[in-house]
Amino acid sequence: MATATATEAPIELRITRTLDAPRDRVFAAWTDPAQLARWWGPKSFTLPAMEADIRPGGQWRACIRSPEGEDHWMGGTWQEIDPVERLVFSFAWESPDALLTLITVTLKPEGDKTRLTFHQTPFRDALSRDSHMGGWTSCLERLDDHLASLS
Repeated sequence: MATATATEAPIELRITRTLDAPRDRVFAAWTDPAQLARWWGPKSFTLPAMEADIRPGGQWRACIRSPEGEDHWMGGTWQEIDPVERLVFSFAWESPDALLTLITVTLKPEGDKTRLTFHQTPFRDALSRDSHMGGWTSCLERLDDHLASLS
């Protein structure tokens, strides 16, 4: 008698956007802690703490603060850094039931602009993924604003 098992594909988040900045400037915004502090986190949140040892195997840790004053800590490890093209790092909230996810950021030149593809996986459920989608979309809007302020 044959048995079959079904496997479900992991729940993933993918965001693609074109940024009005050259790829090297976008890469620097992701890898310079001083720049990260200007845009990391959803709109209306602040970043009171950011530690980032940006090299393969280096750790990162950050705190975003909501408008209500609630702190949300997160961290991970830089897995891969391919200058100006690709960043891979783990991400987890600092909570007992946190799920470790992997984030890949790919940067492709499009003339004097950059096509950014953000990918994060896995998620426990679509609700968690959708919550991250809202946060990361807002964060990437802040990145866009930050890059515009540099020109």
